[in-house]
Amino acid sequence: MSAIKALAAALAALWLAGCATDAPPSNRYTLPDDAMAAPTGVAGAEAAHRLRVAPPTLARFLAVDGLVLKLDDITLNEASGHLWAEPLGLQLERRLKGRLAIRLPDTRIMGEAAGEPREQAATLRLTVDRFHGRFDGQAVVAGQWQLNDAEGELLALSPFAVEVPLARDGYPALVRALGRGWNRVVDEIAGEIKRLR
Repeated sequence: MSAIKALAAALAALWLAGCATDAPPSNRYTLPDDAMAAPTGVAGAEAAHRLRVAPPTLARFLAVDGLVLKLDDITLNEASGHLWAEPLGLQLERRLKGRLAIRLPDTRIMGEAAGEPREQAATLRLTVDRFHGRFDGQAVVAGQWQLNDAEGELLALSPFAVEVPLARDGYPALVRALGRGWNRVVDEIAGEIKRLR
């Protein structure tokens, strides 16, 4: 009986070892560093304006670990070996706040995290419906943004849609193109906020 147990244990160990070596290693990506999003000075208490930035709301199919590709007009595929290094929503929020701080230097950019001061401020909310590659070699970034004043009154509600061609094939090129697309979205929003003042 002990020989059978030993053989079963050896077979189980071989099977587990095979499972561990069959899977190719995963690649993990972050959005490329934004050279603009490194402000030399962030607007403080003396800032003329205050803007609270809510974490972007992602479409459910984007709140996943893998990068998403649209293979045709109806088929979406989450990559199993090409993954975000951290949740996509966190990366988009960090880039959004950093780039807005540069584009709106007279504005104090605040988050909605617990513990942050709840002072009177306009609030910016984004919904991201598309943040993926497409079969025709485009990176697609789309959704809508909404700006409310400190009292909650709607100031602006607008869709955004940006397509950026990939410089070459491959996931690294897709990640870089998505980063450029997000930068364009943030720049458009910042320009519209300036216009509304």
